[in-house]
Amino acid sequence: MVVALDDNGEWITAYPATIGSEHTPTPAGKMQVTAVAHNPTYSYDPDVNFQQGANREKLTLPPGPNSPVGSVWIDLSKPTFGIHGTPDPSKISKTASHGCIRLTNWDAEELAKMVTKGTAVEIVD
Repeated sequence: MVVALDDNGEWITAYPATIGSEHTPTPAGKMQVTAVAHNPTYSYDPDVNFQQGANREKLTLPPGPNSPVGSVWIDLSKPTFGIHGTPDPSKISKTASHGCIRLTNWDAEELAKMVTKGTAVEIVD
């Protein structure tokens, strides 16, 4: 679950989320938002990211709601990790991501309006 807090530590909202799998867990710890990208291009580099099946090639996929990262990417200070949307909302509330925090596109878009560069993020195990 992703919980957004106000400056006083009070709950603003909460969203069901998918977290990393046993193979590629979501990293716990304190981080910051470094950027928010709407309609992001999806880039995959097997030398930097998780191993995607037998693929050993770099990929760049066009933006859009059917992108693997959905309609918004909230970049975190932990390299290659972020909070993002998904083209498949039926997979929310599972432990099935490659380490990122996955929300529905509509929840990720709402959260993206609440954060800016430097917003504190804490992932609790």
